[in-house]
Amino acid sequence: MNRRTAIRRLATFFLTTASLAHAQQPAKVARIGYLFAGDPAGEANRLEAIRQAMRERGYVEGQNIFVEYRYTQGNVDRASELAAELVRLKVDVIVVAGGDRWIRAAKSATKTIPIVFAAVADPVGGGLVSSLVRPGGNITGLSLMTPDLDGKRLELLKEAFPKVARVAFLWVPAGTRGNLPLTEMEAAAKALGLKLQSLEVRSLDDFESAFARAKRDGAQALITTPNPLIITQQRQVLDFAAKNRLPAMYPTSEFVEAGGLMSYAPNYTDLFRRAADYVDKILKGTKPADIPVEQPMKFEFIINLKAAKQIGLTIPPNVLVRADKVIR
Repeated sequence: MNRRTAIRRLATFFLTTASLAHAQQPAKVARIGYLFAGDPAGEANRLEAIRQAMRERGYVEGQNIFVEYRYTQGNVDRASELAAELVRLKVDVIVVAGGDRWIRAAKSATKTIPIVFAAVADPVGGGLVSSLVRPGGNITGLSLMTPDLDGKRLELLKEAFPKVARVAFLWVPAGTRGNLPLTEMEAAAKALGLKLQSLEVRSLDDFESAFARAKRDGAQALITTPNPLIITQQRQVLDFAAKNRLPAMYPTSEFVEAGGLMSYAPNYTDLFRRAADYVDKILKGTKPADIPVEQPMKFEFIINLKAAKQIGLTIPPNVLVRADKVIR
């Protein structure tokens, strides 16, 4: 073998070795942070929805993605601390399942890491994004269309119980929306000829006094907003309505499945599955500012006849036939 042939073979060997070494370099494992407003048990169904959707898109935890889970247990004061923790871990994207204050905590913690909100009442009205089409900044996600749905919930409640005249409204002032949820609900109540009683809560300590006011002022029904603080107190809210035999309309199906009377809401499972699309696009290089905020496409009206029977109520047939699901 002459010298030229030996050099050529040696060069081929080094090129092949280098190519193999490059091919065997492990791909970057993406790191995702989940920041939940509730606790692991309460968030289990929604978490499984997004995890399943991620698996369908080829993401396997422990293989090509690593996930950091953080739960605030309904304590919004912990949101800033846990969001900052996720930022220190240098996650590639933060998925927030909570209200405006949880999202603001994540937004304050980072101006660069992409943030996806899974279900927010009013992202534009709350000042979280510039517009639905062009969110701007490092944040995007899915809206709950709450301002539109609150009136629909009240309408269904009135249709089911036409004799009701005074409705207690359990709500939480939040973000830049301030008292807007109350103003919007009052407008809907006025259009239906209902008197609305405000039950404002800002912390866990406010629920007992709010319920005492409802009893004192003769509330005939109850309606609530989809706020994390209220959702974490699901059992307390359900017990109050049942004990006082109040027809109640809730903002999520979980309340009805846990024994509540009625709910009209977006399909949260669908929303969380769709959140996986946002995560997928971001991990593939799309900027959050270029991904429009989407609205719900599936809605559910659910009635629990067991709950109705327990408090001596009858749901009219014309309302029952409109239900997407009836729990018997």
